[in-house]
Amino acid sequence: MKFTAGQIAGILEGEVHGNPEIAVHKLAKIEEGEEGSLTFLANPKYTSFIYKTKASVTIVNKSFVPEQDLFTTLIKVEDAYKSFSKLLEYYNQVKNNKVGIEEPIFKSDTATYGADVYIGAFAYLGNNVTLGDNVKVYPNVYIGDNVKIGNNVILFAGAKVYSETIIGNNCVVNSGSVLGADGFGFAPNEDGEFVKVPQTGNVILEDNVDIGAGTTIDRATLGSTILRKGVKLDNQIQIAHNVEIGEHTVIAAQTGIAGSTKIGKHCMIGGQVGIVGHIVIGDNVKIQAQSGIGRNVKDNEVLQGSPALNYGDYNKSYVHFKNLPRIISRIDTLEKKD
Repeated sequence: MKFTAGQIAGILEGEVHGNPEIAVHKLAKIEEGEEGSLTFLANPKYTSFIYKTKASVTIVNKSFVPEQDLFTTLIKVEDAYKSFSKLLEYYNQVKNNKVGIEEPIFKSDTATYGADVYIGAFAYLGNNVTLGDNVKVYPNVYIGDNVKIGNNVILFAGAKVYSETIIGNNCVVNSGSVLGADGFGFAPNEDGEFVKVPQTGNVILEDNVDIGAGTTIDRATLGSTILRKGVKLDNQIQIAHNVEIGEHTVIAAQTGIAGSTKIGKHCMIGGQVGIVGHIVIGDNVKIQAQSGIGRNVKDNEVLQGSPALNYGDYNKSYVHFKNLPRIISRIDTLEKKD
């Protein structure tokens, strides 16, 4: 896709200083810019690169005044960083604006879809599936029976959506993710063998939820595993059966949450965090990476460690942890003197 500086300025409500007809077809960092690329300058510490960059077009703040000759066309805007982000969003919308149905696919006679959908080759749509408007189903996506998907949803290649799953509007499910697989439910019988407990519930994603690549969200044993609106999950996260995650909570990669745990709103959970089952985590909680959570957590707590401590207590204790060999040596010396 090619855009001229004039077209970009129109999208961003900016002013062109240079050649409005110069075209770009890719994006680049300012220090790596080359002919045909678009870049931006927002951080003053990168200013020196604007005089060296070979990028054809550079977005800058209106306050920018060059002190040397430039080889790049400028687009001046109120806020270069926000404008570049807006342009990235626009670029993604154009790039992902696929429409139509490729062949071959399998679609049940009872599956229905709305306007402007895209269904890629080798996709599978089971019985009673409903897709809203502007849904994008990329190749090799599996959608099981009775799945309901809202408007403006993207399912990237290879995503698997098991039966009875409900997905709201404006959601994104990345490649390799699995929604609605059986929860890890087994019970020992009288012979000590583990027998599977049927998992009869479903998964619900409310509006504006993003699911990273390779993330798995298990169906509930009874009821629903629920991700409330605005939840954002990174790659390779495990969400077990009957977990509920509150609005606008974000979770980084490789975190695992055991069954029936409830997490509040606006929480921030770092990578490789382990959370046991059947606990309640409050609102606005922050959990540092690699922490282990084995208890209920009150609103607004900040935790670190395994098992996790209050963040401030952890940092104070760590001073002593790293000095333990020296402290023990001093104790040994004192005991010998006695």
